[in-house]
Amino acid sequence: MTARAVGEAATAPDLKRVMGPRLLLLFIVGDILGAGVYAVTGQMASTVGGIVWLPFLAAFVVATLTALSYLELVTKYPQAAGAALYTHRAFGIHFLTFIVAFAVVCSGITSASTSSNVLAQNLVAGLDGIGLDTGFGTAGTTFVAMGFMILLALVNLRGVGESVKFNVVLTLVEMTALAIVIGIGLWALARGDGDLSRIVTFSSAEEKGLFLAVTAATSVAFFAMVGFEDSVNMVEETHEPQRIFPRTMLTGLGIAVVTYMLVAVAVVAVLTPSQLETINEEEGRALLAVVSQGAPGFPIDTVFPFLTVFAVANTALINMLMASRLLYGLARQDVLPRVLGRVSTQRRAPYVGIAFSTALALALIAFVAFRADSPLVLQLSGTTSLLLLLVFAIVNIACVVLRRDRAHEGFFRSPGLTPVLAAALCLFLAGPWVDRDPLQWAIAGGLIGIGVLLWAFTWLTNRGVRAKRTGFRDVDSLSG
Repeated sequence: MTARAVGEAATAPDLKRVMGPRLLLLFIVGDILGAGVYAVTGQMASTVGGIVWLPFLAAFVVATLTALSYLELVTKYPQAAGAALYTHRAFGIHFLTFIVAFAVVCSGITSASTSSNVLAQNLVAGLDGIGLDTGFGTAGTTFVAMGFMILLALVNLRGVGESVKFNVVLTLVEMTALAIVIGIGLWALARGDGDLSRIVTFSSAEEKGLFLAVTAATSVAFFAMVGFEDSVNMVEETHEPQRIFPRTMLTGLGIAVVTYMLVAVAVVAVLTPSQLETINEEEGRALLAVVSQGAPGFPIDTVFPFLTVFAVANTALINMLMASRLLYGLARQDVLPRVLGRVSTQRRAPYVGIAFSTALALALIAFVAFRADSPLVLQLSGTTSLLLLLVFAIVNIACVVLRRDRAHEGFFRSPGLTPVLAAALCLFLAGPWVDRDPLQWAIAGGLIGIGVLLWAFTWLTNRGVRAKRTGFRDVDSLSG
């Protein structure tokens, strides 16, 4: 660590520990639930038919195995830098650490872009439902999504305190919205308007075999299970993290998968296969269709889209908050241009990082929306899954490598070779054999390419102007 980093570490105040087990659980559940189940359920149903709950279960298994590695590492190294910290401690390669950190930033941006699109679709549907005929096509919905991203930037500029408080409220709203879907599904079944036998029916619109279809759907469902990894960046703001993190994270994952499987059962029990095919073409409106079909006589039909708007906003808020903080941390480490680390004097918010991440999100929304041959939401959600699967594979491998570090005694240990199995499963789901659209690789590669260009610019600046090497100086405090 350089003298500059040591001096900053000595004068910087510690983060305030405000999160107990309940608040941490709400954070984890709120981060996992949200845009994922709204965005991908229709596509998954077209891939596997009535057994759409099975890919959710398979994705939960992969996510939980990876979560065990995160728990071993976060209790061993209770600092807020997350995947970047574990990668750096395991391999000590500055550029690899940067790629992992920037991939996490990009996954947050693509996830937030997905959320904004789902939000825009439900907002337009809600306005149409109450008699305000918007007449919005793809262009109109895209502009609504862009406006939402700008609104999120303004919220983040207000500061992290307001954002975390907003998160608690939105988590309760999104849990209410999903409970409504489950309740309406049970109501429809009770009065004979649903067909529970569909949940064991396999069908594939692309005529795939069972294994390949479930594998492809699992890679899509994985987008709905991510979010648990963000909680490790809150470790320095949590009371007794080494004691409460394991139980709280696993409980949050359990709540999420049970909720998702019940939602999946409600979708396939209420909607017919032909309706599911139509819903897939309309992308992020599967759960809205369940409410409309299952309870046409209830006013909740017109209220639900607006509940969805607030619920999905939670995912985007957390993603953009995380992305801007990591950009700030990378700039403070002098591995990205210093301008990205600028902080407003009044609100103490990294305003340049927020502006840069928002600009990337807006460009993504516009780029994918106006590609006539590419579904808007599905490619962004798939790109998020792809980026995080690669990051998770590295974290799982790092978990194995760091077991030889006897200087840090952890409070939790992932059983046996679990990290190896988790790494293999993550790499398998990231591969081309899961029928991943090439556009996802193009988007992911383009985003990482932007990061590499920024890295190269910083390297040249550091060498030519400051006459020093580019490398992480205090990776433990990466996320600021």
